[in-house]
Amino acid sequence: MPGVELRTLAHHIDMDWLREAYAQTRKDGVPGIDDVTAEEYERNLKANLTGLLDQFKSGTYWAPPVRRAYIEKADGGKRRLGIPTFEDKVLQRAVTMVLGAVYEQDFLPASYGYRPKIGALHALRDLRKALMEMGGGWVLEADITSFFDSMVHSHLRSFLDQRVRDGVIRRTIDKWLKAGVMEEGRVRYPEDGSPQGGVISPMLANIYLHEVLDVWFEQVVRPRLRGQARLIRYADDFVICFEREDDARRIWDVLPKRFAKHGLTLHPDKTRLLHYEKPDSKSDKRPTFDFLGFTHYWALSRSGHWVIKRRTIAKRLARKLHEIWLWCKTHRHDPLRLQWERLTSRLLGYYNYFGITCNLEALEQLFRGVRLAWHYWLSRRSQRAHIPWEQFEELEQRLPLPRPRIVHSWV
Repeated sequence: MPGVELRTLAHHIDMDWLREAYAQTRKDGVPGIDDVTAEEYERNLKANLTGLLDQFKSGTYWAPPVRRAYIEKADGGKRRLGIPTFEDKVLQRAVTMVLGAVYEQDFLPASYGYRPKIGALHALRDLRKALMEMGGGWVLEADITSFFDSMVHSHLRSFLDQRVRDGVIRRTIDKWLKAGVMEEGRVRYPEDGSPQGGVISPMLANIYLHEVLDVWFEQVVRPRLRGQARLIRYADDFVICFEREDDARRIWDVLPKRFAKHGLTLHPDKTRLLHYEKPDSKSDKRPTFDFLGFTHYWALSRSGHWVIKRRTIAKRLARKLHEIWLWCKTHRHDPLRLQWERLTSRLLGYYNYFGITCNLEALEQLFRGVRLAWHYWLSRRSQRAHIPWEQFEELEQRLPLPRPRIVHSWV
């Protein structure tokens, strides 16, 4: 029941629950500080899960430090990750499943990230619909600086207090919050934050921003606005659409103060207020903004009406092409079928997200780039390995790469 404090939740986590948590845990991730892979853990699965359950129930479970790792960000910087051990991931998944059962009753329609049955494509669909209904209006494009590292533990605990009072669950969450971060052989203990890369971190992020942003916007902000407005949030990425400029500017002024109260900062160079009005003519400058991997822009439809279309962010597409180029170079000596399987998987994965209406050109660019990269590096497997295009096309008859297609016409 929404709004009720729940004090007995840990009993839901039994062997069947842990087996389901294990089944839902990714098996292809980088191991944590103990270097135990999912395959190794599975060899003694029953004994491992039994021991894990006993430690959890008795309160003796120890949360090991996470392993520091880095991945490239869209802006060229590095995103810090914290990689738990595989066993830690299983228990985090089990607790996340409990929290999900509680908070799915509370989360608002503005929240799309890491939730069952909805996701980024639903956010894109609803964003376009809201902007079209407003005729464009104003868009507050926000970026929270180092959000996962900035969640204040005391605030997070107070938010959890409103719903989750089970001592076993709460003490286990506290152990994860206090677990150190191992980097270059040293363990550091951050005072705040929840490591991005942890299984439970997206759930804690949703709980945090549910209180800091979603509830505040719906209960405090929206009733005071003079026109329409819509918040669309995916984890820590969000935009707010406004029908009226005065509403947009009022929230533009107050939002940094609201976030600062809870330890969060809006990135000054990546947060902006954009006049996203419908163009008057073909020659007018057309405003654009980026969200969830797409550039959102105005264009004329076939019937001559202004509509909002989406295309893959140019830098993101270029980065993907570069990534595939390097992959083909590194793996050019692998068996041909293995190369084909990996490239096919990459293309299908790209189509399955970016394959939305009006984005076919970006899919075709990627497809052409993959063909060029594969042909180029197959031709350089040795000094005599040059492959004429005719021969490469014969190879494609046997091992055809999947052609671009629109997968989601409803977005």
